Amino acid sequence: MKSVLLSLLVSAPWALASAAESRPNILFLFADDLGRYASAYADPHNPSPNDLVSTPAFDRLAKEGALGTNVFVSAPSCSPCRAALVSGRHFFRNGSCSQLHHRWTGDTPDPWDNVKGYARLLEASGYHIGLTHKNHVKNDPFGKQYNSAGGKVNQFSQGVSKAKDQAAAKEALYDECRQNFQSFLKARKDGQPFLYSFHPTNPHRKWTAGSGKALWGLDPDQLEGKMPPFLPDVPVVREDLSDYLGEGMAFDRCCEVLLEELTKTGELDNTLVIISGDHGAPGFPRGKTNCYDFGARVLFAARWPGKIKPGQVIDRPISLIDVAPTLLAATGLPPEDGMNGENLLPALQSGDHSQLRGWALIGREVHVQQAREAQLPYPMRALRTEDFLYITNFKPDRSPMGDLKQLTQPTDPAFKDLANNTDVTYADVDAGPTKAWMVLNRLDPKWKLQWDLGFGQRPAEELYDLKKDPHQMINLARDPAYEAQRSALHAQLISELKANHDPRLNGDQFDHPPYCQIGLSPTN
Repeated sequence: MKSVLLSLLVSAPWALASAAESRPNILFLFADDLGRYASAYADPHNPSPNDLVSTPAFDRLAKEGALGTNVFVSAPSCSPCRAALVSGRHFFRNGSCSQLHHRWTGDTPDPWDNVKGYARLLEASGYHIGLTHKNHVKNDPFGKQYNSAGGKVNQFSQGVSKAKDQAAAKEALYDECRQNFQSFLKARKDGQPFLYSFHPTNPHRKWTAGSGKALWGLDPDQLEGKMPPFLPDVPVVREDLSDYLGEGMAFDRCCEVLLEELTKTGELDNTLVIISGDHGAPGFPRGKTNCYDFGARVLFAARWPGKIKPGQVIDRPISLIDVAPTLLAATGLPPEDGMNGENLLPALQSGDHSQLRGWALIGREVHVQQAREAQLPYPMRALRTEDFLYITNFKPDRSPMGDLKQLTQPTDPAFKDLANNTDVTYADVDAGPTKAWMVLNRLDPKWKLQWDLGFGQRPAEELYDLKKDPHQMINLARDPAYEAQRSALHAQLISELKANHDPRLNGDQFDHPPYCQIGLSPTN
C-alpha cells in the first residue's frame, strides 16, 4: 500500500500536467498606478478624463467578456495590494507584506511566509508560471522573471521622447514586450498550460512632461471642465494628468501586442485574459494611498470565450482579492486556506451579479516610511458598497499624507525638488508637477477646498453618498439623516476586521515592532 501511495505522490505533478492540457492558460495584464482609465469607461452623460483616451485592448476584453466598473484594491499601495491580490486575503493579514517594502523586525514569525498564493499553487498543479517586470512582494509569489529582452518599456515616455524617430522607438519597446513573452512561452513544456503576469511600471512616476500630447495626441486643454473637482482645473495639473493618461495608453498598446502574439499561437480563445491595476494615480492628492475611488478603484476587464458571458457590465463592487480564488476555480483548484476573496466565476459565467458579495474592504497602514515622525503609519479602513463609501481613520491626529516639512517660500532650495523628490514634504503623495503646484499654492484661498480635501486633517469617520456625491467631497458622517447608514456600515466594517484579526484592532500593533521598525514602544 505504501509503495502504491508513494508512486502516486511522485507521479502526481506530471499527472496533473497531463490532465491540465484542457485547462485554460491565464494572461494577467497588471498596470502600475493606472486607476480606472480606459475608453470603455467613457460616459457621454458624465464627462471625465476617460473621454480623451483610446484603449483598444482593454475595450476588446470588455466587449468580448466582462467589464467591472467598481473594482477595488485591498490597499492602494504597491506591495500590500499585490500581496493581497496573489494571496486572496485582506491586506492586513499578510504580515511583512501588509505595508510597503516588507517592514518586519524581531523574532515574531511572519504570517506571509505561510502564504503560497494562486501562482505558486498553479505551478504545483502543473502550470508554467512567470512574470515580467514588477514583483514588489517578498518570496517572488508570481514566479520567475522573464525579461531577457529588457525593461525599457518601464520608462516609456522618457525613452521615446528622446528618440529622433519616435514611431520606431515605440515599436522597439513593443518588440521588447513581445520577445519577453516569447521567451516565457518557449520555456514551457509541450501541452503545458501557463500563467503569465505582465507587470510594467510605466504609469508610475516619473514620466516626461508634455508626453501625453507629443506621443499620444492628448491635448491637455480638452481636459478643461472634465477634471475631478478635487483637483485644481489649471494648465499644470491638466498637462500632468494628460501625460499620465498617455502612459495608460502605452500600457494598453503593450497589452495589445501580447494579445496579438497569443493569437499567433492559436491559444487566445483557450486563455483567460484579465486586465487590471494596483491602485490609483501617483502624485495627485486623493489618489494613490487613499481609500477614495480616485485612489482605490481600478480598471478591470476579463475575457474567456465560452466561459465568461460577453458584453456584461458588473456594477456591483468587487475586490481584487477575488482574483485568486477565481483563477484557481477556473483551473479546477480549490481556494487556498484562509482566502477572503470570493470566486467570481459563477457570476461571470451566468451574467447574474446579484449573488456577488457587493462590497469591498479597503485600507492602508505605512506607505512611505519617512512620511511621519517615528515612521508611524496613517491607518485607514474603508467599506465601499454600491451606494456608500464609509471610512474609519484610526489616528485622525496624524497627517494623512505625511508631515509638512520645513518649507518656507519658493526661494527655499528644497522647492526645486518638489516635482522630483517625494520625500521633500507630504511623502505619501508621490512627487510630480501637480503636488509641487499645490504645495506652492497651498495658502491661496482660491484652492482651499482642494487643498483641504487632498492634504488636510481628516475626521475619525467619513461617509459619502455616492449617488449624490460620486467624487466623495461631502462628508456625511455627522449628518443625523445618515446615522442609520453610518452605524450599519461601521458595524459591518468592524465585524469583518475582528473576524480576520486585524492587528490594528489588537493594541494598534501596526504602530510597533514587528510591523513598525521604529515607531512607538509597546508601552506608549
